[in-house]
Amino acid sequence: MRILHTMLRVGDLERSIRFYTEVLGMTLLRRKDYPGGEFTLAFLGYGPEATHPALELTWNWGTTSYEVGTGYGHIALGVEDIHATCDAIRAAGGVITREPGPMKHGTTVIAFIEDPDGYKVELIEERTRGGASA
Repeated sequence: MRILHTMLRVGDLERSIRFYTEVLGMTLLRRKDYPGGEFTLAFLGYGPEATHPALELTWNWGTTSYEVGTGYGHIALGVEDIHATCDAIRAAGGVITREPGPMKHGTTVIAFIEDPDGYKVELIEERTRGGASA
């Protein structure tokens, strides 16, 4: 078994696709409208779905926003240089909500950003990763 994808419901599909492709460097892998169900699915990722997990963005037509809720945690992305990555995200219009630094009670260097719908994305500097995230 392996993780295939994580799904997020979004209020503006084009805005979210721009964020995940232009700010976080993912590729739009596929997209399909479902007129009968009045929704669109877009799959994004860092490699082909046959070998890499994907992020599924679901847009229910006519819905412009969702409450993130208290059960959702975050998506985690491994990065080589967290400071350079945060600088690039800022330059692309992304917002850093937690500046890079060691996680609480640990040495793994992390940062947090939010996507346009308020979903948290954790950045983890790979060379400091000890197997846990906050």
